[in-house]
Amino acid sequence: MERQLSFSKSIILIVFILALLFVSIFLLKAEPHLPLLATTVGTAALLRLFGFSWKKLESAIIQGIQTAIMPILILSLIGILIAVWMMSGTVPTILYYGMDYIEPHYFAVSALYVTIVVSMFTGSSFTTVSTVGVAFMGIAATTGVSPTLAAGAVICGACFGDKMSPLSDTTNFAPAVAGISLFTHIGNMVYTTVPALIVTTVFFLFAPTTDSLDLSSIEQMKVALNDGFQLHWLTLISPLAVIACSIKRLPILPTLIVGIVTGLMVTAFVQQQTAIDVWFSVMQSGYKSTITNEIVASIVNRGGLQSMMWSVSLILIALSLGGLLQHCGIIEAFFHKIIQPLKRKCSIVLMTGASSIAVNGMTGEQYLSILLPGQMFKEEYARRGIPAKTLSRTLEDCGTLVNPLIPWGVSGAFFAATLGVPVVEYAPYAVFLWLSPLFTFAYAFIPRLQRNSLGRET
Repeated sequence: MERQLSFSKSIILIVFILALLFVSIFLLKAEPHLPLLATTVGTAALLRLFGFSWKKLESAIIQGIQTAIMPILILSLIGILIAVWMMSGTVPTILYYGMDYIEPHYFAVSALYVTIVVSMFTGSSFTTVSTVGVAFMGIAATTGVSPTLAAGAVICGACFGDKMSPLSDTTNFAPAVAGISLFTHIGNMVYTTVPALIVTTVFFLFAPTTDSLDLSSIEQMKVALNDGFQLHWLTLISPLAVIACSIKRLPILPTLIVGIVTGLMVTAFVQQQTAIDVWFSVMQSGYKSTITNEIVASIVNRGGLQSMMWSVSLILIALSLGGLLQHCGIIEAFFHKIIQPLKRKCSIVLMTGASSIAVNGMTGEQYLSILLPGQMFKEEYARRGIPAKTLSRTLEDCGTLVNPLIPWGVSGAFFAATLGVPVVEYAPYAVFLWLSPLFTFAYAFIPRLQRNSLGRET
């Protein structure tokens, strides 16, 4: 018979985990890997003192790691795909023609949708903000556009792709934690994402801006892109193939492989790069161009298998901790008494979102804000008949998108430092980020919308 953890001991473990992560990540400003590893070791040691055998602890860790296998495979292929799309000219072509949509009277909306396009095809808000976002901030600074407005538009667009792109690590991580497919997750997020984007678009349409803009820096970037790549509609074959596979509901791994293979074909026929040793080098370490324009070079010089090792190692460690939390009964013991009084399904969704936001606030880490509440509530959703896709959507809306609104959050700190605008200043303009959680709660509490989130009206 397996040992059952008491409620008091589960409190000790939860407090230990949150305290260690808070001190390490928030106060000591450490990256999350080693704090997570130390937390995993400390949690295992406490469980051993509480009477759990090493065999049980080892089994729990292995079970947690097993759930990381698919996200690791996906992220590895995504890193290769991004590098291939840079080498083939796919992303440069999208960026080149995307810049044509920058209209002087609609700077904020132009920034919003250009960054949406870039982030959808890179799957990274960090990449988008640190490259295209910096370019937009430079334009804003020299033309009189409010930097807080520009930062808000850039961050909204960048985080759209971080939430919706099948190439995003968090977009893959949330459904993996909830136990559903990637495209089921993305399809279900449309219900909160589209309304939030519409409201965001209207907000930026009516936001005050200047009458004229100096687009010389944009033209310089376009010249550099045109000199560095063969920009042709054929470079869009690879993303179109990925979209076609997605529409046909092909599994994510074959879809990514199709994107890589077609990208290599485009590289050979359009960019005239046929050296296989160069292909292997790019897929391993990322694309390295000879472009002298620093902004353009920082955009295209990226990708590769090794670029994903930061996320891969983090997920591996995080899910090891998740295995201990779930399979040693810590989550069950702690949340049983807390969840038990909640009678309505909508209250469970609200508690999930609130937990995700709380973890974000305490640790500043969006991966933990997805992992911990996901592990805590997964079985409760199944027991109460709430769709798992509602869990993954709530985790994404309240985890991925809330993190940039927290000054000490990983995303918030990075965006503020990169764009030169403090979080407290750009937060009111980052309307997409705080509207998405509000819409996910609305689907749980508004009777006409409950069927989508809760399966049946309550």
